[in-house]
Amino acid sequence: MGKNVVVLDYGSGNLRSAQRALERTGANVTVSSDYDTAMAADGLLVPGVGAFEACMRGLKSVRGDWIIDRRLAGGRPVMGICVGMQILFEKGVEHGVETPGCDEWPGTVEPLDAPVVPHMGWNTVDAPEGTRMFAGLDADTRFYFVHSYGVRHWELEVHSARINPPLVTWATHGQPFVAAVENGPLWATQFHPEKSGDAGAALLTNWVDTL
Repeated sequence: MGKNVVVLDYGSGNLRSAQRALERTGANVTVSSDYDTAMAADGLLVPGVGAFEACMRGLKSVRGDWIIDRRLAGGRPVMGICVGMQILFEKGVEHGVETPGCDEWPGTVEPLDAPVVPHMGWNTVDAPEGTRMFAGLDADTRFYFVHSYGVRHWELEVHSARINPPLVTWATHGQPFVAAVENGPLWATQFHPEKSGDAGAALLTNWVDTL
C-alpha cells in the first residue's frame, strides 16, 4: 500500500507538478484544502509561490496554519516547498512590510543579498552529516531554485541536551541562505524538488519513505 499524501491547496503553488512528482514515488496523492483530509494523511506537502503575505493569507483561509501546527504537535510529517518553506518561519519582510508566518522556526524571510535577483536556476547545496533528506545524493547534486527572498540567518538555538537538533542545509547565491531544513516530522526545501529532475525525485522518495 502506498502512503497517502495530501498536497495542500490554498491557492498557491505548483499543485499538479507536485502531485505528479509525488505520484512517481508510489504515493497516493490528493490535492485538497479539506481540513480533515489534510489532517488524516500520512504526509502533508505545502507548496508555495509568489509573495509571502499572499501565501499566508491563502493559508489562513483554509486553516492551513492550524493544520500544520496540529500535525506537527502530533509528530505527523509536513514538508514545505519554496514559499511553503518560507511561511514556516517567524516572519517575512517584503518591500518594508512585515508579515507574521507560522512561527515553527524563529527567523526572517528577507530579500536575498546578491548581485542578481531572482536566484533562478540550478545550484548545489551544502547538506549536513546524517541527513535523510539527501541520502544517496552526491555532494555536487544540483537542485532547481527560483526565488528572490530567503532565510539568511538560522536563529534557532540548539542546546546540547536536545535530541536530534534540526539539520540545516545551505546554498549560496551572493550570500549563504537556508536551502533546506530537516527537523523531525518537519522538512522543508527552498528549491523545487518537483522541478529538479532525478535529484528531486530521489529527495521526495526519501521523504515518502519516512512516512
